[in-house]
Amino acid sequence: MTLISLDLNEIYKLAYDAMKSNGCDEANAKALAQIIYSAERDGSHSHGLFRVPGYVKALRSGKVNGKAKPIVESLTSSVIRVKGGNCFAPLAQKIGLKKLVAVTSELGIGLLSLTEIHHFAALWPEVEYLAENKLVGIACTAYMPSVAPAGGKKPFFGTNPIAFSYPIPGEDPIVYDMATAAMAQGEVQLAARDGKRVPAGTGLDINGELTDDPKKILKGVLLPFGGYKGSAIALMVELLAAGVTGEQFSYEAKENDNGDGGPPQGGQLIIAISPKLIAGKNWVKHSKDFVARLSAIDGVRVPGKRRHQNRLNNGPRKINADLIETIKSLLV
Repeated sequence: MTLISLDLNEIYKLAYDAMKSNGCDEANAKALAQIIYSAERDGSHSHGLFRVPGYVKALRSGKVNGKAKPIVESLTSSVIRVKGGNCFAPLAQKIGLKKLVAVTSELGIGLLSLTEIHHFAALWPEVEYLAENKLVGIACTAYMPSVAPAGGKKPFFGTNPIAFSYPIPGEDPIVYDMATAAMAQGEVQLAARDGKRVPAGTGLDINGELTDDPKKILKGVLLPFGGYKGSAIALMVELLAAGVTGEQFSYEAKENDNGDGGPPQGGQLIIAISPKLIAGKNWVKHSKDFVARLSAIDGVRVPGKRRHQNRLNNGPRKINADLIETIKSLLV
């Protein structure tokens, strides 16, 4: 595998040009390019430039409206809905999160429902934005079936990620973003592309047998992490991201998708909480004491630390050469 160095500005421009030349207006292209830039900057390669070909497929097929203008609705004083009009999720998130911060800072808790969107990125940017505004964040979204419920061998759940953030003023926030599958599908796809094996328990082949071959898993099915526990959380995500929002469950997303290889239409639920309003003035010291004790345990790494460490490096990033050529070929 050949790698090529691209600086961060080049990564942003490559993503922006791909979106702009395939039907995105300025607002949509910028929102998407920023998410891709952030993923590559922080080492989240499975959600960076790797996703661009899928974004372009969805634009070219007409499934996604690159010129969509999301609409914000206040359902109650603390509940916001953004109807994306079939945009990629980053623009709807950008608009909705600002409103969510204002609502939560005043009321203590707020909820953002995103519908008519196509989510193909990582979840941590949304919740990290909330943490930067001194709010706790929880986010989840469903996808097309690729994960078998515990005890099953057929896909029913999406990889159904869930993200959490907690602000620590003056320090990096605690942030994690995890699939409820044993391994995120994007990571399995990267392993297949790069000729690597995956950990035992990641998934089954088409015959329902355990395998560490990512190519066979992609033809078979992923497994939930932790057996019944991960399966239960995947179920919860389906009900929150689709049941509560009124958007598509994973099986509905597949049934209604055009099969172009891009992200299906779905929903996302984001909850914000103000520890300042709920816990009171001592919340910062109390939280810092907790993190200090956790960090003092030998061998423990607080979630989000590696990502924040990666972004301190402003140097170039190593990108798969074939991927770069593929993206360049999509510029029209």
